[in-house]
Amino acid sequence: MLLDRVKPLDAILATAEKKSLHRSLGAFQLTMLGIGAVIGTGIFVLTAEAAQKAGPGMMVSFIIAGVVCAVAALCYAEMASMVPVSGSAYTYSYAVMGELIAWMVGWALILEYAVAAGAVSVGWSGYMIGYIEHMFGTDVSDALTLGPFDGGAINLPAMAIALLVTLLLVRGTKESATANAILVGVKIVALTAFIVLAIPVMNMEKFEPFSPLGFGGISAAAASIFFAYVGFDAVSTAAEETRNPQRNMPIGLIGSLGICTIFYLLVAAGVIGTVGAQPVGLSGGEALEPGSRALTDACGAIGNQAVVCSKEALAWTLREIGWPQIGNLVGLAAILALPSVVLMMMFGQTRIFFTMSRDGLLPAAFSKIHPRYQTPHFVTVLTGIAVALFAGFFPVGQLANISNSGTLFAFAAVSLAVLLLRRTDPTRHRPFRTPLVALVAPLSIAGCVYLFWSLDEKSKLLFALWAVIGLLVYFFYSRQRSHVGRGIIDVHEDDPDIPPQPVPPLPGIHTPGGKDA
Repeated sequence: MLLDRVKPLDAILATAEKKSLHRSLGAFQLTMLGIGAVIGTGIFVLTAEAAQKAGPGMMVSFIIAGVVCAVAALCYAEMASMVPVSGSAYTYSYAVMGELIAWMVGWALILEYAVAAGAVSVGWSGYMIGYIEHMFGTDVSDALTLGPFDGGAINLPAMAIALLVTLLLVRGTKESATANAILVGVKIVALTAFIVLAIPVMNMEKFEPFSPLGFGGISAAAASIFFAYVGFDAVSTAAEETRNPQRNMPIGLIGSLGICTIFYLLVAAGVIGTVGAQPVGLSGGEALEPGSRALTDACGAIGNQAVVCSKEALAWTLREIGWPQIGNLVGLAAILALPSVVLMMMFGQTRIFFTMSRDGLLPAAFSKIHPRYQTPHFVTVLTGIAVALFAGFFPVGQLANISNSGTLFAFAAVSLAVLLLRRTDPTRHRPFRTPLVALVAPLSIAGCVYLFWSLDEKSKLLFALWAVIGLLVYFFYSRQRSHVGRGIIDVHEDDPDIPPQPVPPLPGIHTPGGKDA
């Protein structure tokens, strides 16, 4: 059976006890980690892409994406508080739907975290180059600051920031969280300054026409803007390093998402109401594709005098409304703060790899702990190299959309796991219970499917190819080496002399009808 090998929750908790990470994070740090992971490239960079797809209607796109994330967050909060170990959606799926589904979720999370970290690194590079050019009145060569798809050769600044973050993560979780909290403060100050300066000079006429490309454009923008919310679930990957996770995990997840949503709506309104957000190159009810050469040419023809043409949308907007120096400072804030998003994406990725290795699905080297820093150093360095390569050679928009495909798959899996676990293990203690779960979880699943369907065809095709590769790796490597498949299960530390025990025969997954799958 393909849906066997369910790892019991008690075994998952015992495994975490036997090879655990140090618990050092509280509710405030978790909330800061969540805000640090969420507020980043999505609002600082992809606002322009959303405007090209939906015009002022991107306000609705932010709401749609936010609602989907909100219902998914409620499901994540229940699972994370009930199963406070590393692994996020991968671990939850293993406990409820079995090893194959868990593997595919973990495989999809590589798209969410590693590819997203590459996208944010590229966004950081854009702000850095723009800041240098405006502050010093110079023109930086594209050859070493843009990837080959953007007309350059390699994006060295993006690669550099990815590698620097890697070094910080190797140093330790507590140090990383402290640095992140400072950078989160910088981001909040920058966005607050933008809101304070932009909202008072809004012109409601700028909101017309509100939806130049119809609801299809709003849906497409929502699928892209979803990237602006990616990262809140990274908080759940820190569950094993959290003090009192039953209380602090829900606070970190839901608190960070709520704060970010308010900021997004206010910032989007400020952009639209001041400089406008109409698509460029409208023809026959269609707009030019963001990131395309055709759009670049169209922007050049109008002197790049549109927010959709800018790679630093917020800084550009402030310069246009008479605050050039503040615009430069916002650009500087993005330069200082975006690395915190790279940090959290890579943090999440390394903890997923760590947990999969601990289960035998990946090589044992992936779960090695540094003797001095007590961090999974080998997998952190490996992830950092991969992220640097993504950042050096691929454009931000495509990386963001590919990342979204993996994220949506993982979110849907967690929501389904909550529903199934309520039926298969109803008596287990749940410090946080998803309210109206019969409505919230299906709404989360439906929202994820809707946003996935709204992605561009290239991203959906790449996700399908990635899934096929994942299945090949699982059946030709991981399945034979799985601890659960080999009959190994960990026990609690009551008696450290007791060796891992054989796994008793496991029943299949019980469906709502009460029959084994």
